[in-house]
Amino acid sequence: SLFDIYENDPESPYQKLKRSSRHPYSVYMRMMRVQIGARHINDCDGRDLKRWFTHWSTEDSKDGHPQIAKARMAIAVLRAATTFGIACRKPGCAEFSTVIGACTFESLKPRTAVITSDQIDLARAAAHVAGHPGAALAYALQFEGAARQWDIIGEWVPLSDKRPSAVLHNGWKWIGPTWANIDANLILRFTPGKTQTTTEAEVVIDLAACPMVMDEIVGLPPAARTGPLIMDYELGHPYTKHRFGKAWKAAAKAADIPAWIWNRDLRASGTTEAREAGARTDDIQKLMAHAPGSPTTSTVYDRALLEAHRRIAEARRAHRVKK
Repeated sequence: SLFDIYENDPESPYQKLKRSSRHPYSVYMRMMRVQIGARHINDCDGRDLKRWFTHWSTEDSKDGHPQIAKARMAIAVLRAATTFGIACRKPGCAEFSTVIGACTFESLKPRTAVITSDQIDLARAAAHVAGHPGAALAYALQFEGAARQWDIIGEWVPLSDKRPSAVLHNGWKWIGPTWANIDANLILRFTPGKTQTTTEAEVVIDLAACPMVMDEIVGLPPAARTGPLIMDYELGHPYTKHRFGKAWKAAAKAADIPAWIWNRDLRASGTTEAREAGARTDDIQKLMAHAPGSPTTSTVYDRALLEAHRRIAEARRAHRVKK
């Protein structure tokens, strides 16, 4: 019943999650309804949590390695539902929330995968050979702009989503960056999905300072520089998550990038190159939209972000030449 309240109440934080985040929450709640749903919250304690965590981390393991990410996600969803239960003054939720907070669970090891600029060049070339110039542009933007995948390729959402969109296909609509986000001076501006409902911190990237990105843009015909920024030209609309993932796997394989390295590692790899090049930490924070909101005017803030990216880009260019 707690999961029902969290999932269906119109005031629940669940309703404000992005569709891409809401889906895994639904999947995990469906799993937990079956496995622990019959338990009354007043009868559960930390020993139960530890036992559930162990079960969730091992039940579907195919190679013997514990699935810590899966177990931690289940605990996170359970915590979110319990927190909303407290807000609704549901009995037992406050006590159980204290129990969750008192428990410690095995942590994920930080990812150490790093993709080099040479490997990105090879992946871009492979994408072109496979007929995916849009994916090649995405790789360049993810790496040189240290941007998240969905902030670059966008996402397909149900028509019921309140955000406006002129891109419709098979009962879905697309939300994401377009060529209109790039001004006449080749400055790309966008608000990352993770900050749209929080700090609203904006990312500003000088594309003219990004040699990989410029290589891709120059290679596109002028007619292609309109509408969605990243297009699946074979199908004539922006990439679906499945199509983009399939294109990345093929490009990565052709570039001899290990299969355990994910496309999302491009963002971290870009910041790693920036650190190796000696870029300032506060500049990297601005580029990744990790800095707290600024009280200054948008004009001053934009200029600060732009100069931060230019300093990073120059350091990275020089670093590549040196290597």
